[in-house]
Amino acid sequence: MSCGEYQEVLKSKDLDFKFKKAVQYYDAAEYNKAYPIFDELVSLYRGTHKAQEVYFYYAHTLYMQKDYILAGYHFKNFYKTFPSHAQADEAAYLTAYCYYLEAPSHSLDQAYTFKAINEIQLFINTHPTSDQIDLCNEHMEELRGRLETKSYEIAKQYYKTRQYKAAMTALTTTLSEFPDTPYREEAMYLKAKAAFKLAENSVLALQDDRFIEARTATNDLEAIFPKSDYLKELLKLNK
Repeated sequence: MSCGEYQEVLKSKDLDFKFKKAVQYYDAAEYNKAYPIFDELVSLYRGTHKAQEVYFYYAHTLYMQKDYILAGYHFKNFYKTFPSHAQADEAAYLTAYCYYLEAPSHSLDQAYTFKAINEIQLFINTHPTSDQIDLCNEHMEELRGRLETKSYEIAKQYYKTRQYKAAMTALTTTLSEFPDTPYREEAMYLKAKAAFKLAENSVLALQDDRFIEARTATNDLEAIFPKSDYLKELLKLNK
């Protein structure tokens, strides 16, 4: 369709005609053309029998344009406003999925990752028989993996920058929150090493207690990983 024809659609007062054309644009993957029309029709059809269909198209057009934050907001509003609609369950899943898609990699701020986990868990809790449950569990595992990696990398960075007290605290948090982490052995080693470094650099009055803490951390590693390659170094430090 030419630019002039598209402008005619935008200017038309015939709502059914505009809706029909918007759906055609949507089906043709011309989401940039469909979006302004659906955006207008959401308000114009409010309170009518067609409002739900228009609103779902509107949210889906945002989703197809990869505006996941806004799409997630409208999908959530859709299923809360129209809980008995045939597409309410789909909207609930897409809400969670939009949050998942918007969640950043582990190297960035993880605030949205927590939001995604909460939304996915909400969907799992409210739709236990959904066909999407297995996929949701995969998303949850991936997101928790990102948080786990982020937690460990922050702790490791404290150690590398010689902030040994902060490193011990952060490593303890990682080990507590993610007990099955694949970084567990290395994290326990770094915690013990950080404890020794902290003790060495402490004033005399604090050294005894901190060396005891370092030995305890070494013993914890030895108890769980008795064949760890890190033990030789740590046991040498103990002596």
